[in-house]
Amino acid sequence: MRKIRLIPLALLVLAVVVANATAHAQGFSVLYNFGSNSGDPIKPAYSGIIAQGRDGNLYSTAPAGGTCCGAVFQITPAGKLKVLHNFNGSNNDGAFPQGGLTLGTDGNLYGTTYEGGSTTTGAVFKVTPGGTTTTIYSFTGGSDGAYPYAPPVEGNDGNFYGTTTAGGNSTACGGGCGTIYKITPAGVLTTLYQFDITHGYAPYGPLVLGTDGNFYGTTPFGTSANAGVVFRITPAGKFTLLFSFDSAHGETPFGGLVQGADGNFYGTTIYGGTGGGVVFKITPSGKLTVLHEINGTTDGARPYGGLVLASDGNFYGANAYGGTINSNCADGCGTVFKITPKGTYSVIYKFDFTTGATSEITPFQHTTGLVYGESSVGGTGNVSPCVAGLCGVFYNWKSVSLPAFVSLLPYSGKVGKTIEFLGQGFKGTTSISFSGTATKFQIVSDTYLTATVPDGATTGSVTVKTSAGTLASNRIFRVTPQILSFSPTSGPVGTSVTITGVSLKQATKVAFGGVVATSVTVNSDKQVTATVPTGALTGHITINTPGGGAVSKGIFTVTP
Repeated sequence: MRKIRLIPLALLVLAVVVANATAHAQGFSVLYNFGSNSGDPIKPAYSGIIAQGRDGNLYSTAPAGGTCCGAVFQITPAGKLKVLHNFNGSNNDGAFPQGGLTLGTDGNLYGTTYEGGSTTTGAVFKVTPGGTTTTIYSFTGGSDGAYPYAPPVEGNDGNFYGTTTAGGNSTACGGGCGTIYKITPAGVLTTLYQFDITHGYAPYGPLVLGTDGNFYGTTPFGTSANAGVVFRITPAGKFTLLFSFDSAHGETPFGGLVQGADGNFYGTTIYGGTGGGVVFKITPSGKLTVLHEINGTTDGARPYGGLVLASDGNFYGANAYGGTINSNCADGCGTVFKITPKGTYSVIYKFDFTTGATSEITPFQHTTGLVYGESSVGGTGNVSPCVAGLCGVFYNWKSVSLPAFVSLLPYSGKVGKTIEFLGQGFKGTTSISFSGTATKFQIVSDTYLTATVPDGATTGSVTVKTSAGTLASNRIFRVTPQILSFSPTSGPVGTSVTITGVSLKQATKVAFGGVVATSVTVNSDKQVTATVPTGALTGHITINTPGGGAVSKGIFTVTP
């Protein structure tokens, strides 16, 4: 713990006044004080992921409060809170939900409880926006894992992928080093990987689905330095250790990663650098760059949560400590910060305990442009069992530089796939286009609609034109290419092969048995011609585009 210099009362009062003035200027406001009403959820903690539902409301969990053992709650953008489910820790229910929630393409929200379930070692659950909660899997503490913190995330195959902090390889860690699992919406679980210290252990942050269809994540511990790792895992379970942390590059990443517009991943560590943690960038292949060493005196310290990529192209995060020091926050109440992809860092708000303290949760941007977050303590809630100042707040932050947008589920797909849209003002929608190609759509409500990926669509931004203006997607939509046939099916080096399919106009590479062709002509969105290259091997033909890769079902035979 760093030494704290006592501050004269007059200066402390002035600091609070300045902080409040800054909050007003920046648009920071407390949306809800947890513990304001009987039965409230309280003390939201990491990972505490916030999700936006089809109805435009926000959903998350808190590990304490409710009627017993934590709760699932809904909060409107205006700040009206409703408890959807109170956990009781029984065999058919979980207890102490740490992770928060993620939205599935079926409209339900998915999460985990740290304890409870049939063996009290945690569970995976789904909850409808109306509050109907179902435990779909109870961990046993064996090879399947135990004590999950983060919610699972949905993959391109419609299954969910998540982590546990214990269970699995018990030989290396006593109670197990944690696992990575796949689970179907119906609750069939498959263990994909068991951690073993050498490759990291006890993952607390959620996985993130990369544009390559693989999952990326962190563990706060493991390797010889015991400083944590960044890893990648395929949906089939192939694990790759991408980076092992050390003090120079940061230590102990608790939060998950976020993929930037440049395809790289961004994250935080709570230690390392100058002592307050770091913000880092890492490529999909594992090259890590420290973007900013967090200065505990001026910046805040200990970013337990990850980063959110906002609609202005910058990242936002929260520090649990540092910032304003007062009688309630000996190590500082924490800060909210902004960092550009190039590493320019700025503090945009300092908590003062009344407005919250110890924010451990990754901020979330609503499609209206507002950024939302939570703090674990602080606030003014005081309804029993809440003790005033110890129950936390739900806050938001508004800036004119953060435009409204539309969010998609998922962000990739083949022509003809139905894509879900989250946003606002949809009842006035007049057109939707994928990189300029118009498509059919169905308006379900003012905050939710669906549209199909149109023939001829290319990888790029998706736009929704409404009566109030045009909304763009906050991330690029990737159109998945398809190979339907090729002719001829065999031939020697130098043979011209015509490949037919869908979404081929952005083709960047063609390969025969893994050997890249040097002569490729894109004839149309449905046809590519490539010459069999020197060294080509008998095998599948592959085509790569910015939307992903396509593999032929048939084999091309290279003849002498």
